[in-house]
Amino acid sequence: MKATRFKSLFVLCIAISGLVLAAPPANAQRRDYLTDDEVEIVRDAQQIDSRMRVLMRAIDRRFAVLGIDAGGNVPKEKSEAWGPPPAGTRMELLDDIRRIIQKAVDDIDNLSERPDSIVVESPTKKEKPKKYEDVFPPAVRILAAAARRYEPILKREYEASKDERERGLLSQSGDLCEEIIAAEGRLKSDPPKKTEDR
Repeated sequence: MKATRFKSLFVLCIAISGLVLAAPPANAQRRDYLTDDEVEIVRDAQQIDSRMRVLMRAIDRRFAVLGIDAGGNVPKEKSEAWGPPPAGTRMELLDDIRRIIQKAVDDIDNLSERPDSIVVESPTKKEKPKKYEDVFPPAVRILAAAARRYEPILKREYEASKDERERGLLSQSGDLCEEIIAAEGRLKSDPPKKTEDR
């Protein structure tokens, strides 16, 4: 009786050990969509228009790694601030692009819902302190300018792809770009200041 119970317990322990060893570590299950260097740059870019420029450059870097010219300003292959280019499979890089676009949309949405949470850079002595109205519309326009660059690329890649998962990622990114462009159209029609998405 004791031997049978011991044997059952032994088999159970072996089975549990096998499951634990077979399970990938928690951090390996979900890949970060920004590199460590990019995370630091995003963290430093607290003002929403600066953050949009940073996020769009991160996307441009991934397009460059994929060999796609997205018309953006891509840092040199290894710059001190940005670190080495992002690495990953084509699928991973396309997923990064989708997730970065989604992060940009989420950041804009969060600020539009809570305008009092705006972070603005300290003005110089000659400038007045900036307000929500000074940085939010330019941030949306920066994002929309990039979305207009990305949309035809995503559509072209979607049409050329034979992989259904890849097409799904490209379609989701394209849909986000359409939403962004539509959101820009809902901004007050004040004359746009010169904005760059780079």
